[in-house]
Amino acid sequence: MTTHSDEKWKENLSDEAYKVCRLGHTEPPFSGALLHNHKNGSYHCVCCDALLFDSSTKFDSGCGWPSFELAVEGAVKYVEDNSHGMLRTEVRCVNCDSHLGHVFNDGPTETGLRYCVNSVSMAFEESER
Repeated sequence: MTTHSDEKWKENLSDEAYKVCRLGHTEPPFSGALLHNHKNGSYHCVCCDALLFDSSTKFDSGCGWPSFELAVEGAVKYVEDNSHGMLRTEVRCVNCDSHLGHVFNDGPTETGLRYCVNSVSMAFEESER
């Protein structure tokens, strides 16, 4: 597992990425750079570069954040989240424990899942496919 001191995370991340990934905040809806990305490639954790999602699993859910129907196997862990007066399932990077977003059981795809992920928590790597 990738771990750093709080100071090191602050040094390596933008202010917004630090707040989202390390403190569990959420970027404003429809503001993320990766929301409308339709290129082929892979999405990696901005903190540790672990592979999280493949572009083939991305879809437009209209929720304001990048949405995926499936995470790369073993890439994320799930944490019960009772904040904001509701029960949700938080998604965190299994490698560095960074907050990525939440997963919901209302996806329109075969999996029935909608991983709602903050753009700022990911880096995109384009590939040719």
